[in-house]
Amino acid sequence: MVTIRDIAKECGVSPATVSKALNGYGDISGATAERIREMADKMNYMPNSAARILKTNSSHSVGVILEDNTMSGLTHEFFAEILESAKSTLEQHGYDITLISERIGKNSFVEHCLYRKCDGVLVLCVDFTSEQVKELIDSGIPLVTIDYPFEGKTCVMSDNMIGAGEIVKYLYRKGHRRIAYIHGEDVEVTRRRLSGFDKACRELGLSIPEVYLQEGRYHDPRSAEVLTEKLMSLPDRPTAIMYPDDYAFLGGRGALENMHLQVPRDVSVVGYDGIHLSQAIRPRLTTWQQNTSDMGRIAAERLMDIVEKKGKYYPENIRVHGRLLEGGSVTAPAR
Repeated sequence: MVTIRDIAKECGVSPATVSKALNGYGDISGATAERIREMADKMNYMPNSAARILKTNSSHSVGVILEDNTMSGLTHEFFAEILESAKSTLEQHGYDITLISERIGKNSFVEHCLYRKCDGVLVLCVDFTSEQVKELIDSGIPLVTIDYPFEGKTCVMSDNMIGAGEIVKYLYRKGHRRIAYIHGEDVEVTRRRLSGFDKACRELGLSIPEVYLQEGRYHDPRSAEVLTEKLMSLPDRPTAIMYPDDYAFLGGRGALENMHLQVPRDVSVVGYDGIHLSQAIRPRLTTWQQNTSDMGRIAAERLMDIVEKKGKYYPENIRVHGRLLEGGSVTAPAR
């Protein structure tokens, strides 16, 4: 491992001068400081983390909580893209990340964060109503949540209400009046999307039968498959179906194929999230693309602000807008 003394030897200066250059002190010449930093980069120097913690009282480590009910973890493309964006932003500012879990030695989230000396935590996906999360919220550890607001905490959220409403309006413009919605389980995101769905339907004068609203599960193709078959077996079946997410739609597609129905000839379909897979299948899925890049970047930036300002900040609820990706899975209903 390269040390400060190794860099000092290569540059012909004292270790103290190298330390000053790497820590931004101004009592050495700019040319010397630049030469030392270039040599440190060339030699792949990494500062000793233990020493940095002692000096700055900061580990420059951020915890990440990502535990969803489907046990998808890092294979969940929506959350993985947010995490990748956050990780890239944090790394640019000298932070690294640690995955936080309650399964490590049966520690709580708070205990795991303290054990890993995390400066702050990004809470991407978890049961936000659990006692573990409530303990974390009350712990005083700086944190930012995704898509679930807490009083006095910063939250970065996709504007789910607008997204669901815009899908309804798009289907209406295409001529659809019998619109079914297979939504996710009863969580904050679902409630916001249902609110947007209901608001858009009322504005357009649509009366949606209760049977057209079916509770499924996020990221669960099997659930979508069963509910799609149920909807398309109705005497007055829908002409369009909205799905909780793009991945869940794969189950719906399977059900339609088993029933010898084609998209969009027999039924139009719309997903949610805008993951890469949605644009690879044929017909290309019409979907609402969430801006995962901005969500991850903003969440990381706000968390660093909270950490570095040490409580001198104002909590925010930040909404990030998405956009409709028009594919080939929606057409005017057959007359």
